[in-house]
Amino acid sequence: MINSEKFDYLIVGAGFAGSTLAERLANGLNKKVLVVEKRDHIGGNCFDRYNADGILVKPYGPHIFHTKIKEVWDYLNRFTAFNRYLHRVIANVKGKEYYFPINLNTMEKLTGRTFTPETMRAYFEEKRVRDVEIKNSRDVVVSQVGEEIYELFVKHFTKKQWGIYPEELDASVLQRIPVRYDRDTRYFDDPWQGIPVDGYHKLFENMLSSPNIHLLLRTDYKEIMDDVEFDRLIYTGPIDYYFDYAYGKLPYRSIRFQFETLAMERFQSAAVVNYTLDKEYTRITEFKHFYFQEHPATAVCYEYPCDEGEPYYPIPREANRGIYEKYKAAADKLKNTYFVGRLAEYKYLNMDQAVKHALELFKRL
Repeated sequence: MINSEKFDYLIVGAGFAGSTLAERLANGLNKKVLVVEKRDHIGGNCFDRYNADGILVKPYGPHIFHTKIKEVWDYLNRFTAFNRYLHRVIANVKGKEYYFPINLNTMEKLTGRTFTPETMRAYFEEKRVRDVEIKNSRDVVVSQVGEEIYELFVKHFTKKQWGIYPEELDASVLQRIPVRYDRDTRYFDDPWQGIPVDGYHKLFENMLSSPNIHLLLRTDYKEIMDDVEFDRLIYTGPIDYYFDYAYGKLPYRSIRFQFETLAMERFQSAAVVNYTLDKEYTRITEFKHFYFQEHPATAVCYEYPCDEGEPYYPIPREANRGIYEKYKAAADKLKNTYFVGRLAEYKYLNMDQAVKHALELFKRL
């Protein structure tokens, strides 16, 4: 029984931040750690599993690991090998498919012209909106590539994704529209990329395998706080929930996922196809591209962004940042309590960033 044990650390959340800290504290410092997770599985939104048809899928949408941080790459390779998947995204615009990020191939197909890196730069220099004061995400995009690219690839897709148009979003969201002046079709240019060869769930199982780690699933940490003895708390959940929404609820964008298994080996030309103008969904993901799985059928997922549901994307607006700063000030006053991760920091973090922040906190501890 957990209430008969004394733990050095209680960690709330078994995603990348929480699992990294649990592993490091248990194996690096020989600490006794209790990990409390409200869901019925480890791995947070990166969790994957086999569906009823035997196809490996991701219930919370695609997660492609990529990083420029060698420390993070070396650390995670202790617990898994990564396959050689390189992410390529297709943008479906008015029924035609284009590579995204925008590159020479994209622009040639879009305009019917031949481009070199130099002529493509000149094209955007001619099209971009000059002398615009950068106040929001729309200003960022049109100042770099002009109105046409903004309308076709960004404006309406962003409205579906965030529920508001780019002119209502902080400039940081679209700080730099991804453009490549070559024919590189990869979505990421990081030196280390891939998917865990045995899936993300196995990666997290390996991270949390220490006998010093006790895992408690399907549990809200607030329900057991009075029953557990521990010295320090590491919190990776929503920071506003920790403080019982004292300064108001921080808004998030959520996603509704619709899964289908189809009687065909392949459904689309890439793992992810974005629908920038039409359709209610933002993208379709086909999971077999990630795992190189051989199966006579295939599984796809349609994503419908929404306001209610699991918190996925912190909404970067000035008013929301002001609310978060109040929570952060309250958190900074607490002793032996540490906040780390996407929800606790109210910041969209890539997986490698979440691991990096966790390793930095471990070093301080």
